[in-house]
Amino acid sequence: MGRSTADASSATLWQRLSGWSEGLRAKAADRLPVRIGGMEYRQTSATPARVLGFDQTLLWVVVALLAWGVVMVYSASIALPDNPRFGKIAPLHFLLRHVMALVMGFVAALLTFQVPMKTWERVAPWLFIASILALIVVLIPGVGTSVNGARRWLSLGLMNFQPSELAKFAMLMYAADYMERRMALKERFFRAVLPMVAAVAVVGVLLLAEPDMGAFMVITVIAMGILFLGGVNLRMFILTAVVLVGAFAMMVMTSPWRRERIFAYLDPFSEEHALGKGYQLSHSLIAIGRGEVFGVGLGGSVEKLHWLPEAHTDFLLAVIGEELGLVGVLTLIVLFWWLTRRIMQIGRQAIALDRVFPGLVAQGVALWLGFQAFINMGVNLGALPTKGLTLPLMSYGGSAILLNLMALAVVLRVDYENKLLMKGASV
Repeated sequence: MGRSTADASSATLWQRLSGWSEGLRAKAADRLPVRIGGMEYRQTSATPARVLGFDQTLLWVVVALLAWGVVMVYSASIALPDNPRFGKIAPLHFLLRHVMALVMGFVAALLTFQVPMKTWERVAPWLFIASILALIVVLIPGVGTSVNGARRWLSLGLMNFQPSELAKFAMLMYAADYMERRMALKERFFRAVLPMVAAVAVVGVLLLAEPDMGAFMVITVIAMGILFLGGVNLRMFILTAVVLVGAFAMMVMTSPWRRERIFAYLDPFSEEHALGKGYQLSHSLIAIGRGEVFGVGLGGSVEKLHWLPEAHTDFLLAVIGEELGLVGVLTLIVLFWWLTRRIMQIGRQAIALDRVFPGLVAQGVALWLGFQAFINMGVNLGALPTKGLTLPLMSYGGSAILLNLMALAVVLRVDYENKLLMKGASV
């Protein structure tokens, strides 16, 4: 009797120990620790539901920039219906078209978010080919729309589509896919770097034919940045960068109107340039100077009243500086800095999870938005020569808003798949 009771007790103790051991194994299997920049990301069954979705803070920062952009586009374009250049247009013409572009962008972003990154990886080469064809089509007389001597748009009825924006999106996809496929060859220049340089050169020739040197610079930075982040040999990267800088310098030296832009940038208030190539920059600086620290008040800009050309597109920051002052400009800089940094972190997290393609794509989006915002702000503040680049997410422009939102939807998809993987689910 005593022996059977002891055996039963031993069996019960063994079952409890087995259950406890299995519970520990289940918990260990349910989490995947990932170290990024000295911080450990660890997902468990107790993780809040909000952590297992996409980055909501990133989404709200994007929404804040878009909403701020709507207000500033309306403010900057309020006097344009009186400008004979635009003919007879409604007072809310630019605001309504900008809001329509945002609606289309949100729909496109929702659809883009549903596409797995594995699908984007498969279609990346075809997307790049489609962007090349679009850049060719826009140069065909009678097909591409010419504005101020530049043939950059395709009229699609509801909006004018700019193929160079598609080329930015396609380039980051293609470069990320290319680097993942060529990882084993990253130490060999001719087999790793040269084909990518050739692809950028083809896009560059087509963009310079429009001409659109600003978009070419952004695409070059995207491609070079992904090459560097993908682990290309540093000496090869520096050599390629030097060649590209030399090529850009030659483009400026051999083009009289580009040289004139550089001289105007150096002295925009001179008698020679104040009414010529330095006109936009000089009035941008006047606008920002009027704003001082706190601005003249929302809607109170004088420069937007037919003095500053393209106030609602390339020089939107000048209107922000005039109406909201240094405080507004610094707030905008901080938001873009945070946005770029957070997207980079999402890319690093994907690479830490051994997801090279999604990681490089996310980092490519960070380079795209961060570099373009930097160039636009530098131009408006007189720190860089004038370039035809808009402020991402904020300036008026249908195709730019559309592709910006699609790119950010891809980033949110990368973050979503990262968190699924850390939870233990498959992607």
